[in-house]
Amino acid sequence: MKASVVAIFDELVARYPALAVCRADIEKAAQIMIESFRSGKKLLTCGNGGSASDAEHIVGELMKAFVLPRKLDKELCDKLNDPYLSDNLQGALPAVSMIGESALSTAYANDCAPDLAFAQQVLGLGREGDVLLGISTSGNSKNVVYAGKVAAVQGMKVIMLTGEAGGKCAELADAAIRVPEKETFKVQEYHLPVYHALCLAIEEEFFGE
Repeated sequence: MKASVVAIFDELVARYPALAVCRADIEKAAQIMIESFRSGKKLLTCGNGGSASDAEHIVGELMKAFVLPRKLDKELCDKLNDPYLSDNLQGALPAVSMIGESALSTAYANDCAPDLAFAQQVLGLGREGDVLLGISTSGNSKNVVYAGKVAAVQGMKVIMLTGEAGGKCAELADAAIRVPEKETFKVQEYHLPVYHALCLAIEEEFFGE
């Protein structure tokens, strides 16, 4: 991991000292995602309520520039042969939120099983080497747990972002980031800086100097 990436986690812990207890797991999660993206794989995200918003937020930071410029390389610009596209498109890291598929999710919930809507999407979209990032403040959200189980069978890596208890999500994760809070809103207050740091680290790895 680059020294500049390590510095991002140093700053995270300096700003939020309580997160020192899960720093190793945050770094492990970053390394898992970096290795997956480097292999041309993708990230799938999911969560409920506020965590659903977080799942979509993460995708937004990865699929376009976060803090660093992501200029396209000359070869791609030459192929595009269009200055408007070359000047405005940005380097993207492939990430998909499973939150927004309302037609699929509602149909599946109505016709099959409401707690398997994420798992069904993992089954259809997930491939070996991809990563699932599930977010659950309790660590026991059934639809996130089931998504994790299917991801593991698909040969995917599983990262779970939870509260202190970790729950069933942490038990099946390759990297379980258990922030040191129990109340939902307090857990969510720590989740934001954690996933911002992950996105910063990944961006630095691929688009930094």
